[in-house]
Amino acid sequence: MAVQIDHKASVAKDLRKVRAKRASQFVNKIEKKLREAGHEGVALSGEFTGLFRPRVGDYRIIDACTEDACLVLRIGHRNEVYRKRA
Repeated sequence: MAVQIDHKASVAKDLRKVRAKRASQFVNKIEKKLREAGHEGVALSGEFTGLFRPRVGDYRIIDACTEDACLVLRIGHRNEVYRKRA
């Protein structure tokens, strides 16, 4: 069964902070990882319980997955991805 991948609207803002070439690499790698493995990555705790964080280099993807769908919530450098937005 194919996994449906959706992106929160704010993910586009996250990707604008990254160079265009790098952003397209992220999208391709993220979608490939999520389609192949579903909720691959470390399960988060605390206020992020139930979410996962697969990584692409120094960048982290915060996502929520069920058996048939994944929602990408944030993409960002590992130093800033867990901070609240201003």
